[in-house]
Amino acid sequence: MNQYTREDIIRLVEEEDVGFIRLQFTDIFGTFKNIAITPAQLEKALDNQCMFDGSAIEGFARIEDADMYLCPDLCTFEIFPWRPQQGKVARLICDVYKADGTPFESDPRYVLKKVIREAAEMGYTFDVGPECEFFLFHTDDAGLPTTITHEQAGYFDLGPLDLGENARRDMVLTLEEMGFVIEASHHEMAPAQHEIDFRYDEALTTADNIMTFRMVVKTIAKRHGLHATFMPKPRYGVNGSGMHTNMSLSRDGVNAFIDRSDAGKLSKEAYYFIGGIMKHIKAVTFITNPLVNSYKRLVTGYEAPVYIAWSARNRTPLIRVPSPRGNSARIELRSPDPSANPYLALAVCLAAGLDGIRNQIMPRESIDCNIFEMTKEERERAGIEALPGSLLEAAREFAKDEYIQKVLGEDLAKKYIEAKTREYADYRGQVTDWEIGRYLHVI
Repeated sequence: MNQYTREDIIRLVEEEDVGFIRLQFTDIFGTFKNIAITPAQLEKALDNQCMFDGSAIEGFARIEDADMYLCPDLCTFEIFPWRPQQGKVARLICDVYKADGTPFESDPRYVLKKVIREAAEMGYTFDVGPECEFFLFHTDDAGLPTTITHEQAGYFDLGPLDLGENARRDMVLTLEEMGFVIEASHHEMAPAQHEIDFRYDEALTTADNIMTFRMVVKTIAKRHGLHATFMPKPRYGVNGSGMHTNMSLSRDGVNAFIDRSDAGKLSKEAYYFIGGIMKHIKAVTFITNPLVNSYKRLVTGYEAPVYIAWSARNRTPLIRVPSPRGNSARIELRSPDPSANPYLALAVCLAAGLDGIRNQIMPRESIDCNIFEMTKEERERAGIEALPGSLLEAAREFAKDEYIQKVLGEDLAKKYIEAKTREYADYRGQVTDWEIGRYLHVI
């Protein structure tokens, strides 16, 4: 992370001939918003004096409390490499404040910061490494996105089978130019599906990076005449896109999930963290899998998790403990998808894990066989439950879990439930091509 001062940013804007600065923030659904200013307004922005109408952003504020202010995080200053060399464009990620000078409680970045502070009070730093998957599709003659691809590449394939190789390479180079440490990139399982993995970091930085990553991927794809989508399941019959989330806690710079005397080399804190996530996962799923479409991915047959279990020996359960252990000990939550608001998703995951530690919640025995090959009776005997099967079911689970609701706060939790319930109702009222094909000619 860059450690810029106010003077550094003013100097860089002048020296690099920056013509516009985008003040970016994130709405409750995980969409980047921004106000663009010129260098003449930079000092005003750095004084936290840039105001916007919060009532225009769904889920933010009533019209009576509409005046909100953007407070830039100086460490997030970046110049976009793909913009013109004269009159460059830079950005600052901002926190949202109310007119009285206090943080806006429903700002997703504030929600994550609040839980990070709780972890710090317990002596922990929360590190996260995401694995972001996405599809690259063709656009039509009007430049609008389609789900069409001409390639048939699969897992780890390369060119000429991988037709998105050049676009993915340019994404990696652009991300590196913006300070990302890219650990790997490759073609994923489904045709036109890709993954780029960047290095883990402290949770707030990782959430900022996920938002930036999605913006960069979409921007570079467009420059290649393609459309990048983080929709979890854009095509029937192939794997969907996930965002496997690798998490660890450290105390005084030492990984708190390590215990070399344990048979699994995991500390009690690691087991409790797993136990807390498993306790709250049905409610957490409402945040980590926030679309109607998210639940088209969470079905058997396509490698995505369906059942609430954990293992250090196979990839079919919800939570996997990757090897090797040592200083890289971590747990991998496999259910989140890349449509999630990363600030809220990481906040509820951390809060669930901390609840496990506070209350010493031990998870059930690990499931070290292929969970999809178990019979229903075997799963029932092992006490294995399923994740929510729809957005509506997840909303109901979230509404029952007061602890996870408190992470978001009363106002944001209420608005989120209302918005997602409307979304499900809109979906339920649609007449789909599947229904027409199935019923029209026979009924």
